[in-house]
Amino acid sequence: MRRNFVAGNWKMNGSLESANALVQALVSSVGSNPSADVIICPPFIHLQGVAALVKGSGVSLGAQDLSDQEAGAFTGEVSGAMLKDVGCDYVIIGHSERRTLYGEDDALVSKKFVHALAEGLTPILCVGESLEERESGAMEAVIARQIDAVLSAAGVQALCDSVIAYEPVWAIGTGMTATPEQAQEVHAFIRGRIAAVDAAAAEGVRILYGGSANAANAATLFGQPDIDGGLIGGASLKAEDFLTICAAAA
Repeated sequence: MRRNFVAGNWKMNGSLESANALVQALVSSVGSNPSADVIICPPFIHLQGVAALVKGSGVSLGAQDLSDQEAGAFTGEVSGAMLKDVGCDYVIIGHSERRTLYGEDDALVSKKFVHALAEGLTPILCVGESLEERESGAMEAVIARQIDAVLSAAGVQALCDSVIAYEPVWAIGTGMTATPEQAQEVHAFIRGRIAAVDAAAAEGVRILYGGSANAANAATLFGQPDIDGGLIGGASLKAEDFLTICAAAA
């Protein structure tokens, strides 16, 4: 049975002081046995400090990205082994901002996905379409391509140990949000795409909504049959809002 899941992606935000305050508020409120999996993904520089604060709590730690390389002369990169060593259990792969701002293509995203699994990290694989792709009717083709690239590189069974996040790129940071019906339609498509290869994997994989979900719309979104939680951006920077979203997932 799928277990609901909420991941907070802080992006490039937060001072040391604000990060500590936010994590302490989450840990004290979520408790040691939350009814949904709660993960926070701060910037690299805050990972070690946050790891100490969440240790033994019901909150897990994730990173926002990783290198596709194990080690070597790759200045500025962070390997999966380093993330695991500092206390991460999860890592976001192929976020829309990585794809659009830094040119990460499906091949690189797939390599990162495979590397994350090899290092014992659970990938949170992001997929989604732009507004132009949606309006041109290419949404399904784009998402199918992104999913199929990972299936080809890692195999369908790898998805049993992974999470997928649907990000309508047109709803990231724009204030626009897919309707629950629009989001459910895409989530059902993703699950169906996987089910065509392996029905059990499709049923077990958790698919999150990542398009400007917030405290006001979380309960309605998470009430859809194929939406198993959220990958939360800006709303995860405010403890009260993020805790409301976690409660909606639970």
